[in-house]
Amino acid sequence: MNSPCRSLTWNPPIDGFILPNPKGLLRPLGFSEFSIIMLHRFSLYGFLKNQRYFEPFLILILLEKGLDFFQIGLLIGFQEGCINLMEIPSGAAADLYGRRRAMILSFISYIISFVLFALSHSMILLTTAVFFFAIGEAFRTGTHKAMIFNWLESEGQTKKKTMVYGFTRSWSKIGSALSVLVATGLVFYTGDYASIFWFSIPPYILAIINFLGYPAYLDGQSKVELSLSKIIDHFWASINQAWKRVSIRRLIIESMGFGGLFKINKSYLQPILQQTALTLPILVGLMQIKRSAILIGIVYFILHLLSSVASRQAHRLVALKKSAEHASKFLWQIYLSLFIVLVPGFLLDWDGLIIASFLMMAIVQNFWRPLIVSRFDDHSTSDKGATMLSIESQSKSVGTMLFAPLIGRLVDQFGFLPLAFFGLFISLSIMLRFYRKSYPE
Repeated sequence: MNSPCRSLTWNPPIDGFILPNPKGLLRPLGFSEFSIIMLHRFSLYGFLKNQRYFEPFLILILLEKGLDFFQIGLLIGFQEGCINLMEIPSGAAADLYGRRRAMILSFISYIISFVLFALSHSMILLTTAVFFFAIGEAFRTGTHKAMIFNWLESEGQTKKKTMVYGFTRSWSKIGSALSVLVATGLVFYTGDYASIFWFSIPPYILAIINFLGYPAYLDGQSKVELSLSKIIDHFWASINQAWKRVSIRRLIIESMGFGGLFKINKSYLQPILQQTALTLPILVGLMQIKRSAILIGIVYFILHLLSSVASRQAHRLVALKKSAEHASKFLWQIYLSLFIVLVPGFLLDWDGLIIASFLMMAIVQNFWRPLIVSRFDDHSTSDKGATMLSIESQSKSVGTMLFAPLIGRLVDQFGFLPLAFFGLFISLSIMLRFYRKSYPE
C-alpha cells in the first residue's frame, strides 16, 4: 500500500510512539493514517483553545477595573455556579444532539464573553461576561474528552486513553506557553491589560473551523428530536449512576478538592508576581505594568512548558505506581507537602519559595488531570461518556464555587497566608478519609 509516510525515515518506537525525522510529527503506534490526522486535530483544538492572551493577567485586569479580592472571588464563584447549573445538562445535550454542535456553541459563547470583558467597567457587565464564559466552559468540558474516548474506542485503543489524553493536553500546554509569550509582548507594546481580550478572538474562530473537520460519528450515537425531558432523563440517569456507586462518589470528592484548590490558588499567582516584580532591583526604568508583564510572562512560560511535560508523563506515573489509586495517593502527598512549604514562605515573604511552590502545584495538577479523567471514564458507558466527564468537571467547579469568595475575603483581611492553611486542611482531610486504606476503584 502506498502511503505518503513511507518515504520518511522513522525512528524506533519510543514508549508506544514513533517519531518521523523530517517534520517531527508524532505518529502513534497502531493507529490508522486517518486517526493520525484526528490526533492532530484533537491537539490543534487544545492548542487554539489555550490562546487566551488575557489569562496570565486576568486577576490583575479585574483589580485594575476596581475590584477587590472578595469581589473577584464572587465573580469566580458565580462563574462556577453557572457552570454547575449547566454542566451536566450540557453534557447530556451533547450526548443526545451532537458533540460538535455543543463545541461550536461553546466557542461562540467564549467570543461573546471576550468582547464583554474588553468593554466592561461595571460589576453588572463583568457578571454578564462571566455568564457567557461559563456557557462556553459548560458546553466544552467533558464533551471534547468524550469525543476523544469515543475515537479511541472506535480504534480499539482504549487502553491508551491516559497516554493519548496526556499527549493532547500537552499540546494545550504548549499553546498556553506560546500564548504567554504573545500576551507579554502585547502588554509590553500597548501598556494595557484589557485590550488583549480582542486578540483572543481569531484563534477561537479557527477552532470553530477545526471542529467542522471532525467526523460525524463523534457526535455520538443518539439522534433524536430536541426535548428537554430527554435531557433531564439522561441527566438523572447519569446522576443516579454516579451517586449509587461509592467509587464515583469518592472520585467526585477528590476532584472537588484537588481541582478546586488549584483553580483558586493559581488565581493568586498573578498578584504575587506583580508584588515580586516591584521589589526586584532590575528593569527599574520601566513602567510598573511592563515590569510585571515581563516577570509574569517568564514564570507562566516556564509553568506551561513544565505542565506540558507532566501531561505527557502521566501514564508513566500510573505504570510506576502500579495503579491509578496509588498514583493519586502519591500526588496528594506532594500536594500536601507543597502547602506545608507555603506556610513559612508566606510568613517570611520568601517570594522565590512561594513562586517555586506554585510552579510545582501546576506540574502536579497536570499529572493529576489525565489520571482523574481516565478514572472517571472507567466508570462510564459510551452513551453517557460526555455526561459522566461533565460530572467530573462539575465536581471541580463545586469546590471553586464554595471556596473562592471565602478565600477572597480572607486574603483581603490577612494577606496570602490563608491560601496555605486552607490547602493544608483540604489536602489532609482527603488523605485521612480516602488513603489510609484501599477503596474500590
